[in-house]
Amino acid sequence: MKKVILSVAVIVAMGLTSCKNETKKVEETTTEVSKEIAMTNLSFGVRGNCGMCKNTIEKAANSVEGVTAANWDKDKKKIDVSFDSSKTGAKAIHNAIAASGYDTEKVAGNEEAYKKLPGCCQYDHEMMMNQSSEMKSDDHSNHDH
Repeated sequence: MKKVILSVAVIVAMGLTSCKNETKKVEETTTEVSKEIAMTNLSFGVRGNCGMCKNTIEKAANSVEGVTAANWDKDKKKIDVSFDSSKTGAKAIHNAIAASGYDTEKVAGNEEAYKKLPGCCQYDHEMMMNQSSEMKSDDHSNHDH
């Protein structure tokens, strides 16, 4: 009887160890799908006057899905925008800024939104925009009058 119990124990032990060694190793492989993001950088003119304008203009541009960065330059009256062109386009960004009351190079600002802007933000509709960093010939700020 001892031999039978001992034999059964040996067979069970060998069975468990052989099963343990024969278990398949499952390797987890992840395939990275590299989805190319078509990032586009764009600069265009936007009329405005002050820091509050800057906040409103940038907020409007950033509200467009796909826009990753927007920076409006108060002195040059231009905005630099980075966006995913598979999600949006330049026209949508122009329209969003115009809807907030500001003129862009391609779209006039919404008049109702313009009237609701604070007094300091109600810009001259004839002001130059998208100016280079070079001084304009009619700029007389470098001498006294």
